[in-house]
Amino acid sequence: MSDMVINTATTLRQVVLQQVQAIPEELFDIQAAGFNNTIRWNVGHIIYWMDKYSTLSFDSPSAITDSYETLFNSGTKPLDWTFAPPSKEALVEMLTRQLSRLSELTAEKLGEKLSTPYAFGPFQFNTSGELFNFALIHEAIHLGTISSQLKVLSSS
Repeated sequence: MSDMVINTATTLRQVVLQQVQAIPEELFDIQAAGFNNTIRWNVGHIIYWMDKYSTLSFDSPSAITDSYETLFNSGTKPLDWTFAPPSKEALVEMLTRQLSRLSELTAEKLGEKLSTPYAFGPFQFNTSGELFNFALIHEAIHLGTISSQLKVLSSS
């Protein structure tokens, strides 16, 4: 079962990469009507939280700079940015690096108990695999948001 989770994570990230690479960068910073953020924010948010969940799940060191938290954490928005965000190229590079790190996952790692259960709203995660699965759900939600933003921007 754990191998399926790793395969799903790899497939999902490949889909995210294909989608992001196909979007012209000039659309990355347009806030489509009805959305709180932009495509660039959603891509950065995916990167930020995958790094955060990986750190929490597997005690791996963070692989991103502090600027990602400032720009892309929950509750942030491009209107509040006081410095330039990463380019599309830098975001794609980070997505790719995170994809490469997925090859380090093992079924054993996914089965490990977290040193402290992670609570997120009404949810509590007790194992690395539970929290990592939630990270995949989160990533898929934001991929859907990016796809919706792109449809709105393309029809304008």
